[in-house]
Amino acid sequence: MKNIVLSIFIVSLLAFSQVFAQNQETTKKIPIQVNGVFPHISVVGPSDKNRSESGIGALIPWADKLWMIGYVAHIQGSGIGLYQISEDMSMQKHPESITGTFANRMIHNPSEQAIIGPHFIDSEGEVRTSLELSKHRLAATMEHLIDPTNKVYFLTMEGLFFECDVNTLEVKELFNLYNELEIPKTGYVHFKDGHTGNGRVVVANNSYDERDFLEESFAGRLAEWDGKSEKWTILERTAFIGVGGKNSSNFAGKSIYGNPIFAIGWDKKSVILKAYNDRSKEWKRYRMPKGSHSFDHAWNTEWMRIREVQTERFIMDAHGIFYELPMMTYGGFVWGIKPISYHLRIVPDFVFWRGMFVMAGDQTDHGVGQPQSGLLFQNIDDLWNYGKPSGIGAVWQNEEVDAGTVSDPYLMNGFDKKMIHFKNEGTVPVSITIEVDFLGNEEWSEYKMIQVKPGEYVPYIFPVGYSAHWVRLKSDASTKLTAQFVYN
Repeated sequence: MKNIVLSIFIVSLLAFSQVFAQNQETTKKIPIQVNGVFPHISVVGPSDKNRSESGIGALIPWADKLWMIGYVAHIQGSGIGLYQISEDMSMQKHPESITGTFANRMIHNPSEQAIIGPHFIDSEGEVRTSLELSKHRLAATMEHLIDPTNKVYFLTMEGLFFECDVNTLEVKELFNLYNELEIPKTGYVHFKDGHTGNGRVVVANNSYDERDFLEESFAGRLAEWDGKSEKWTILERTAFIGVGGKNSSNFAGKSIYGNPIFAIGWDKKSVILKAYNDRSKEWKRYRMPKGSHSFDHAWNTEWMRIREVQTERFIMDAHGIFYELPMMTYGGFVWGIKPISYHLRIVPDFVFWRGMFVMAGDQTDHGVGQPQSGLLFQNIDDLWNYGKPSGIGAVWQNEEVDAGTVSDPYLMNGFDKKMIHFKNEGTVPVSITIEVDFLGNEEWSEYKMIQVKPGEYVPYIFPVGYSAHWVRLKSDASTKLTAQFVYN
């Protein structure tokens, strides 16, 4: 009997040992994560004289992996490159890795390749690398206007505009946009994004510093090209950073009415939103608040994006505010833009992967320690738990305004308490009419008239709960005016 009990005890002990060992093995395999951050999923530069910046420039789900690529400053630095993340949250640095300054990504549907940095990844996860492109700071990859099946465009931060054959990886320079877009030689170039749609390719250069604020020089640009002309068309002469919309190849090459292009930029007064669609056949200009002035420099905006994050769901990141952005427009009108939350993150890219909303970062550079950045994994609805949307922006700022002048439309939808600061720095009295568009269809209704005497400051606070989609101002006299909106 004792032998039987002893045998049972030994068998039980062995079984417990096996379960304990399995649990220990499982525990070892569970990656550490803190509030959606996995410390082992990060890009880390060396602590040596080559330390630079280690941002995560682009993310793209492809071939059963999440691919990410790092960027250093001015192609100076080492130790980072192309990474792939598996469903078990393990991360491997790819053998094709090249340290560089890369923040471009695109799915080229005709050839079934993901393009990220200078790398071309096929549907099986095999990687080819363009050594020619790897020498440049790559800001964007865009659909080709003439031969979209076999070619794509690449834009560098220095303004070089290439076309590349996706089969042979042959590269040809088409333009030097530093010269083409009349950027002052006293300035610098900092191209950040590009997009193809509605028969045009649109590029953004976000050069901006104190000279722009003082109106001494304007180096930022938003420009477009039709794929055939020898010249580009300059749309804006101020900083623009993000351009986005639905890729035409996602529509199987079919023309879809109301398929817009959105571009986001800024000047000293406010954030600027430009929108184009095939109904209006023109670019329209809107203004929006700045969530924070800490983004008011070309370097500090790295890299605000307009991205499709879920099927037909767009998110826009602009000067510290996340927005819902409509994928379609109707009748040529832009409506449905709504702020989500306020933040101070640098978010170079964001995607959905395996049910998670993933945000890239640029967290620590050489100035504050060892360069490194990580990813944040969360639910997209977590964005609404960030700071409450608030911001400041002007339609007029210490400027001469002619009688009858109507300001750009300014976003009103989705913000809480709202007011306007008026100041008349001229020598004549002025009546300023506040007009609202509550349907988003550019039908303007007179809301209130504000009288401002010469040298006078007049604040106006909107009633609690009042809102419309857009608001604009109209002056009845020529004078020097400031009209600054504050939402909080």
